[in-house]
Amino acid sequence: MSSSEAVESVELTAPELHEVKGPSALGGGRRRFLDLLWLISVTEFKKTYFGTVLGYLWSLIRPLLLFAVLLFVFTKILRIGSETPNYPVLLLLDIVLFSFFSEATQNSVTSVVSQEGVVRKTQFPRLVIPLSTVLTCSFNLCLNLVVVFIFILAWGVDPTWTWLLFPVALALIFIFTAAVSMLLSALYVRFRDIAIIWTVVSQVLFYGTPVLYPITAVPDAYQHILLINPLAVIFNEIQVWVINPGSPSAADVAGGALVLLPAAVLFVAVCAFGAWIFDREAPRIAERL
Repeated sequence: MSSSEAVESVELTAPELHEVKGPSALGGGRRRFLDLLWLISVTEFKKTYFGTVLGYLWSLIRPLLLFAVLLFVFTKILRIGSETPNYPVLLLLDIVLFSFFSEATQNSVTSVVSQEGVVRKTQFPRLVIPLSTVLTCSFNLCLNLVVVFIFILAWGVDPTWTWLLFPVALALIFIFTAAVSMLLSALYVRFRDIAIIWTVVSQVLFYGTPVLYPITAVPDAYQHILLINPLAVIFNEIQVWVINPGSPSAADVAGGALVLLPAAVLFVAVCAFGAWIFDREAPRIAERL
């Protein structure tokens, strides 16, 4: 057999090359995914306050300091709070909830990139990284809510059956936060401007969500615009279900439940888009770091 025939024979028998994809968002099985998620979240929660004098109390002191400043401004200077029933505990609850959303999403932006060494060398489900950030913040939230509800009861707010709906609102906030975290962490790998952009956007959301004020304090012309924000709808319902049951619901303010459809569509779209983007980018993350 001539050399040219031998080369041709090798080319014909050579295996076809295929692209080898990296670990997927959920690769490795459900049990492994959940075990890793829990282990990383608990470890990060313990590391956050390890070696500090006050420990967990720092996670409560930060929102309390912000609460004290804003309470003074909105009750003594702007006088908005003086016209709202139970405004101090309403403000405290809102700040704790929004702080969870803000802290979890801000931390998740760089979460994948900060784990570059692990991502490059280890095969594990990539979705664990942003979700563990959200779950770690949720531990703080749960502990803070215990203190907040003690304040609410001490203030004189009586429990009602609508308090049973509060876990539903919490679940919606957690899902929305997780979706945004997945989206931001995946995009940051490609576009480092995301960190700066999200800092601005989160500030806009803070003032565009009824955290510092009830939605009824907003002029009628802007209420419908505000209710396009899914967080605005959720926070308004929390205020009604937990603090002031006599206040108008989001549907009452909007003039009908159908008017809230854009907020519902936006909520579903963000969740779906965040999951899709992270699932698409997960196998390529190690290449782009």
